[in-house]
Amino acid sequence: MSLSDTSQHANCSAMSDVLNRIGDKWSVMVVGMLGRNGTLRFNELKRLINGVSQRMLTLTLRNLERDGLVTRTIYPEVPPRVEYRLTELGKTLQEPISALWDWSAENHHAIVDARAVYDAREDAITAETTRKVAYARG
Repeated sequence: MSLSDTSQHANCSAMSDVLNRIGDKWSVMVVGMLGRNGTLRFNELKRLINGVSQRMLTLTLRNLERDGLVTRTIYPEVPPRVEYRLTELGKTLQEPISALWDWSAENHHAIVDARAVYDAREDAITAETTRKVAYARG
């Protein structure tokens, strides 16, 4: 099935379904970290991904496992050891995610600058509108 024709409802639904999973912040971070580091334990992943809560990491890993992108291996030890790694399907995401990370790093400063220009322009428009309303009431 080709998803190139976005006028087809089924194609849009399929793309939306996949992009919702692989496009969220934590999924990108998990796939990126597993892609760069190989097999990792839960706490190793948590330490590598700044700001992720235990609950969010658990949900993200579960969803990535459900979608066939991550595999979870439990070793019958005391305490049990659990490791996560990318599946073959998950590994196919390494290149696009790596490109996205590189693009983000290269362009972050330009985006921050553009936001500042935009916000200053919007603030000026808001201030002008507020003055006009005050003058009209006055």
